[in-house]
Amino acid sequence: MNIRKNITRRNFMASAAVAVTASAATSTAKAAGTSGKFKLKYAPTLGMFKQHAGSDPIDNIKFMSDQGFRAIFDNGMMRKPKDVVDKIVRELDRRDMDLGPFVLQGIGGKSFVSKDKEIRKKIIKTAKDGVEFARRANAKWALLVPGAYDDGLEWDYQTANVIDNLRYCAEICEESGLVIVLEPLNAWTNHPGLFLTKIPQAYMICRAVNSPSIKIVNDIYHQQITEGNIIPNIDMAWDEIASFHLGDNPGRKEPTTGEINYKNIFKHLHKKGYQGVLCMEHGKSKPGKEGEKAVIEAYRACDNF
Repeated sequence: MNIRKNITRRNFMASAAVAVTASAATSTAKAAGTSGKFKLKYAPTLGMFKQHAGSDPIDNIKFMSDQGFRAIFDNGMMRKPKDVVDKIVRELDRRDMDLGPFVLQGIGGKSFVSKDKEIRKKIIKTAKDGVEFARRANAKWALLVPGAYDDGLEWDYQTANVIDNLRYCAEICEESGLVIVLEPLNAWTNHPGLFLTKIPQAYMICRAVNSPSIKIVNDIYHQQITEGNIIPNIDMAWDEIASFHLGDNPGRKEPTTGEINYKNIFKHLHKKGYQGVLCMEHGKSKPGKEGEKAVIEAYRACDNF
């Protein structure tokens, strides 16, 4: 028996088996849409890939990370049970993933446009609740919509009231480091009757409040409807923007399904050195697993700059 020849043959077979296994793993990863980490922190919402990952939030985070995503967001994070939030935070920490803004106050009725003392008490309590939750969830940003406008009050007085109420919030948030991001929403397609609708308007308010704890979330879907001029508006409001929301228009589905050139926008943000989160607040153009794959492929295409 030639012992050396047999050992060499066994080594060769073992190496070949490893190579086949590695090749199979690579093929599976490519089929699922993975190709390394994304350049920017695109953040799927929990449940966006439930056809692949199921309903468990931890399984969803694992799947997102495996696909190359570096962040998640969940608008309803503040309403989740404490034990679920704790598990999510631990898994994000393990995978070095960021958590995008959670909703502190949604659309609601007239609130920030008023100087009513009882309304202000509620606003202050909301800010305190947000700080408490952010500490527990290791969250950096909380989303806030200033509510509806008041037909019976001059617009400039409403603006002054919004600024004053946000200063109360800023005073509460600054010590903890929590950043409230104001979201302008479009009135033409989705949200008529709201006070805050445009990036320049939000920029003016942030400059007036003059606090590191009051910034803007630029929802590109909404702003394409309201004003367009996306990249120049990003540049003009840059110092006050802390986060982004994504969605193509029309349809509010994944990038490449509408008229917005997200590849150019992402390239621009990357060149500017943006390190924050971009929340994927949109639907899918196709149902089932094919729809989820289409979302991943769209972000791969737009991240290829």
